[in-house]
Amino acid sequence: MIKTTTRMVGAVALLLASLADVTQANPNVPPPAQAKPLLISNATLHTVSGPVLSNGRMLVEGGRIKAIGGAELAAPAGAQVIDLKGRHVYPGMVSANTVMGLVEVSAVRATVDTAETGSINPNARALVAINADSDIIPVTRASGVLTVLSVPQPRAGTGLLAGTSALVQLDGWNWEDMAIRPEVGLHVSMPTMRTAASVFATSEAPRDELRRTVTAKLRLLDEVFESAAAYAKAKAADAKTPLDTRWEAMLPVVRGERPVFIDANDRWQIRQALEFADRFKLKIVIVGGADAAVFANELKARDIPVVIGSLNRLPLRRDDDVDAIFRLPAELARAGVRFCIAREDRDPSNERNLGFEAGQAVAFGLPADEALKAITLYPARILGAENLLGSLEVGKLASFFVSDGDPLDIRSNVERIFIQGREIELKDKQTGLRDKYLQRYLR
Repeated sequence: MIKTTTRMVGAVALLLASLADVTQANPNVPPPAQAKPLLISNATLHTVSGPVLSNGRMLVEGGRIKAIGGAELAAPAGAQVIDLKGRHVYPGMVSANTVMGLVEVSAVRATVDTAETGSINPNARALVAINADSDIIPVTRASGVLTVLSVPQPRAGTGLLAGTSALVQLDGWNWEDMAIRPEVGLHVSMPTMRTAASVFATSEAPRDELRRTVTAKLRLLDEVFESAAAYAKAKAADAKTPLDTRWEAMLPVVRGERPVFIDANDRWQIRQALEFADRFKLKIVIVGGADAAVFANELKARDIPVVIGSLNRLPLRRDDDVDAIFRLPAELARAGVRFCIAREDRDPSNERNLGFEAGQAVAFGLPADEALKAITLYPARILGAENLLGSLEVGKLASFFVSDGDPLDIRSNVERIFIQGREIELKDKQTGLRDKYLQRYLR
């Protein structure tokens, strides 16, 4: 008994030690707001929305881009001047589908805060759950991803309506500092009829049960939006209508002021999403969209954007072309469908690979300039932040990075990053471990 108790105490102590390690704050100190003008000089400026400017100059004041030009652009009195010696300057990448700040270590439940209890949670807000001290944040921004959409997730197996996402920059003392758009869109998970083929190998009963389950979920979604619409009408007619936080959170959606992001990959899901949008007159965005090319003409005609999930995934069906997912961005671009490239991983540690995902799309037919827009300007537009992010333009936030080459090429390196005109140190847990062990093995 004593041995067992000692073993249990030791196990608990080890668990607590491991939790302390994964939940501690990263050591990076957010710099203060930009205090004096900054002139970026002798740089190759990739404006994204316009031409590439060789030997370009960019003036930054008050955290925003004040002017862009050439040698004629002079530094104001007291300005800091940085000569980049021909290095490349790009607007920060925007990742449009993440759980950044909501997950630290996916295998440690105490560090995962992505979903609320129950299947219907329109009043859940991702912003207030974001951990600004996450060790994953400095790792991600060191790759040039400076802004992300942090998305609440549906409860596994039962969740349908997860809550509202937030667009945040990857720097700040807390979620208030990080917020760029505190509430972007309401996120719905469209149920699917897809499941493992082995489930139906011996009987039709599982298929019938799946149909009943999916039908019940679709009916529940309709009831939720009908209730929200009824609440909106009641509140418009009588200001004393009792407050319901769930339907209150859906008012901007019912009024057409906020989009609904619908997770839908296969053809059946996308068709259900389109019909759902018609029934309730919703502005929608398709997320995932593996089969979106099948609906390209309809999506273009209705101006429905697609947030493409990770390209590093298997095709949906065994008989699909092996490169079906890789070709998707090029097919949507040729059809004129608005889209951006994101990721579908529920582990934010790989968001740093966003640029390389876009690079793979280039290898499968997407023009390089379109691939760059697909992770900068296009997601900014889809997320309603085109006036702030996505390109190097006068008036936009001065959130950019300096690279020694093409950020879509894995051989390139990000050398400096700036968020709202403040230079952010390129130091994180991984660089700390690298520097530590270099001292051991290279001494």
